[in-house]
Amino acid sequence: MTSSRRKAREFSLQMLYMLDITGEKDFRSCLEVYWDTFGQSKDSRPFANQLTQGVLKHLEDIDRAIGSCSHNWKLNRMSYVDRNILRLAVYELLYCPDIPPKVSINEAIEISKRYGDKDSGAFINGILDQVFQQQQKKNKSHKKKKDKTD
Repeated sequence: MTSSRRKAREFSLQMLYMLDITGEKDFRSCLEVYWDTFGQSKDSRPFANQLTQGVLKHLEDIDRAIGSCSHNWKLNRMSYVDRNILRLAVYELLYCPDIPPKVSINEAIEISKRYGDKDSGAFINGILDQVFQQQQKKNKSHKKKKDKTD
């Protein structure tokens, strides 16, 4: 059985994919079109919308984080699906402290098994692990600086 959060992540992936492939900039109309067309579960909508809007709001930082960890793979060379699964998970890692990092990473891997190709899971896991490690180093560095100033 798929959780409503998993479904919300999948819906958000589909919206981000639609925005990415069409180059559409008006995400509000995209959300309306998506929900009007597919009429998915109302339980999943708030979280799906939060994820989609959060990714779009922080897209530059998210893409920078992915780019710094995807050696030999530029963002524009990644598949639309892999790129947007990564964006979702990195958004959660960087901006959703209430979601455990392992959950974000595992969810991304599971979603990639359904929507990506046979190599997507390993590719996504490798990049997300590096993003997570970098984030932990930054957090430790900020904590040390804060401890020195206190």
